[in-house]
Amino acid sequence: MTSLTLKTLDAGQRTIGNGTLEALRQGLAGDVLLPGDGGYDDSRGIWNAMIDRRPGMVVHCRTGADVERAVAFAAEHKLLTAIKGGGHNIAGNAVCDDGLMLDLSAMKAIEVDADARTARVEAGALLADLDAATQAHGLALPLGINSTTGVAGLTLGGGYGWLSRKFGLTIDSLMAADIVTADGRNRRVSAAENPELFWAIRGGGGNFGVVTSFDFKLHPVGPEVLSGLVVHPIVAAPDLLRDYRKLAAAMPDELTVWVVMRKAPPLPFLPDEWHGKEVLVFAACYAGDMAEGERALAPLRALGKPIADVIGPHPYAGWQQAFDPLLTPGARNYWKSHNFDAVEDGLVDVLSEAVGRLPTPECEIFIAQLGGATKRTEPTATAFAHRSANFLMNVHTRWQDATQDTHCIAWARELFDRTARFATGGVYVNFMPDDETGRVKSAFGASYDRLAKVKAEVDPANLLRMNMNIRPAA
Repeated sequence: MTSLTLKTLDAGQRTIGNGTLEALRQGLAGDVLLPGDGGYDDSRGIWNAMIDRRPGMVVHCRTGADVERAVAFAAEHKLLTAIKGGGHNIAGNAVCDDGLMLDLSAMKAIEVDADARTARVEAGALLADLDAATQAHGLALPLGINSTTGVAGLTLGGGYGWLSRKFGLTIDSLMAADIVTADGRNRRVSAAENPELFWAIRGGGGNFGVVTSFDFKLHPVGPEVLSGLVVHPIVAAPDLLRDYRKLAAAMPDELTVWVVMRKAPPLPFLPDEWHGKEVLVFAACYAGDMAEGERALAPLRALGKPIADVIGPHPYAGWQQAFDPLLTPGARNYWKSHNFDAVEDGLVDVLSEAVGRLPTPECEIFIAQLGGATKRTEPTATAFAHRSANFLMNVHTRWQDATQDTHCIAWARELFDRTARFATGGVYVNFMPDDETGRVKSAFGASYDRLAKVKAEVDPANLLRMNMNIRPAA
């Protein structure tokens, strides 16, 4: 090969000579992958099978120095650039067509200081990696609910899951980070160093640089938590949801209960006759004393006439992986999401009707319970703009066959539109599909203008635009 042609930021083309390419390759601990090379297809593959893009070049990074070199190369040649950590982002921004992709998935090192209750985590680590490393010491970080999610993308968008009501968002445990900005320079950010950039990466997404490592404070959790599922017939959903909202208002921070409405998978604890039928599931986790958890969960478990109740002590790391079988890579996925202050009667009616028209057996509607410690951080302390929401809905449409794309996406959009009148207008940036660029200001809310100023300082050319993009302030 004598040269390589890549897409530029202005949708033009840039020819990279073989000598330039070889100089880049020789300076890396990792490698440069081109179409046809071994490992190229694995590198460009991501969780959402709807995204099938082919970068013109992949830099497979193994060190922070690799990232610095690759970002500087992208900036010098003004290349369209995508960043892959875990590759779980629903919009597929981890990969681009014809441009340069930085693949950080090999950067998985995790160092836990059990005495200090801290961890340093590289940007390619997945939730399962971090849970395993921290639970070896009886510690944990508030993370998401699917263990194949990347720590980096989750954190930069805010991050929440089973522990957030007790310990806050993932970003609330972030103490510092190493970030390579668009000039190829590595910067240490914390409350004391580059504080404005540190503020921005806590909820502002990947707009401001490529984070290569995170320093987190950890919290004592486990090794077991009281967790599990209570499964009900969908016919009981209206009454159950109205009862749930009352109970949720009084739940202690240690308790988190999410609602899932879907067709029942063939779980071993469900009678065969319920497999494939619509159900409402309460998914619960109590991160605290088991006896207190039993008391806190008693009112929820007393509701209705459940088909199954499998709440009990489970290893925390195992509970973190409980939903993995329903969220495996390789399926086609499309999400629509709203934040809510309350589960109003009208919302209950819309959701109860929509679940009777699920387009495939893998589709689901879930309502995440927020609040608790997530609301007690000062709203302007981080860039995450929607701490006041009490609930979040994700319409998770999932299917296997591309011929179902139109039907499944239309169902999700219809439900999204019908529930909009009950919503706050805010949205969790990590749940936005690639056709929602018009919601970017809503996603960042009151933080948007300040974020745009930070963007102008660290990335004035908007090199890092493969994200829910904040354009540099004029």
